[in-house]
Amino acid sequence: MYLPAITAMAESLDASIAQMHLSLSGYLIGYALFHLLCGPLADSFGRKTLLISGFGLYVVASIGCALATDIETLIAFRVLQGVGGCVGPTLARTIARDVYGPVGAARAISIVAMLMAVAPAIAPLAGGFVLLVWEWPFIFYCLAVYGAINSLLIVWLLKETVPVKQRFALRPIIANYLELIRHPSFLQVAAGASLNYSALMIFLPSAPFVFITLMGLAPQHLAFVFVATVAGYIVGSALSARLSYRLPSGKIMLGGSLLSVLATTAMAAGYWSAPNTPAALVAPTMFYSMSLGMVQPHAMALALRPFGHIAGTGSSLFGFIQMSCAAFVSAAVGHYLTDSAWPMLIGMMFVTVLALIILQLSARLKGDY
Repeated sequence: MYLPAITAMAESLDASIAQMHLSLSGYLIGYALFHLLCGPLADSFGRKTLLISGFGLYVVASIGCALATDIETLIAFRVLQGVGGCVGPTLARTIARDVYGPVGAARAISIVAMLMAVAPAIAPLAGGFVLLVWEWPFIFYCLAVYGAINSLLIVWLLKETVPVKQRFALRPIIANYLELIRHPSFLQVAAGASLNYSALMIFLPSAPFVFITLMGLAPQHLAFVFVATVAGYIVGSALSARLSYRLPSGKIMLGGSLLSVLATTAMAAGYWSAPNTPAALVAPTMFYSMSLGMVQPHAMALALRPFGHIAGTGSSLFGFIQMSCAAFVSAAVGHYLTDSAWPMLIGMMFVTVLALIILQLSARLKGDY
């Protein structure tokens, strides 16, 4: 929701585009680090308790972002926002695994992802139009209200799904993480899916600079770029759920990864042929986001398949790897994004190609993809 305001925030806070990239990386760092505790805490104290606590922190951090007067303060509260926001997607995947089991989880996660994509489709539009009436801090006030509404819905509507609560102690937590790390394919699937996802975290903070600064798009029109991206993700998630009735998760995951490579290559070709035409980037981006809807739920389901007894911890480690990778890649690309879109495009191509190679290797190792 705050992405259409990035250029206005940079001017207000006297920050560079690279520093604004850090505002996203800071969120991802907090998001990634809390993953390591989120799963074990959820396995010990329940999904519902942790969701309510996390969203409470998210509300406080959002208000802190709205009140920030310099980029350092904004980044600090963005880190806290990431810690609080971590519980939502992490435990949504865990709850899907609790309820639908190891085989049905891929289909359930695909459907949940398709529904969750509605919010990112609406949020940039809302952020863009908020800027027409108010200043950028009101975007974060809106996010605080959003977090509070989520907390109330969880209190009223969500039932606890943890199968058996485990004792929260350091030794079993370490043992559970070691079990995950030692599994032959867990790290490979997680690393490949994380690199595939990182291309999105390159695109999102780079888009305001590329489309507004370089191509002259109005901030409120940038929202339609994100709507197109999310539309692709919704289609990919729906396709993913449909294909899961006919194909194994591994084949869908690899097919989506190949589509990612083709889409990011098409983005580079489009920019090379028409550097001032937004549609040349937006159209291939829709296919990349479609591929995400195919890769991510099936990668998560494959990674967690042998770990029903520690699904929360497995989802946490998967998310930690994913968000750490995304934070590093996003910050690295932001450092070089100065006068053209090429750092964004080359970064996206590189991580999607590397993801395909790693996921293909994991398929050979697993043997049943």
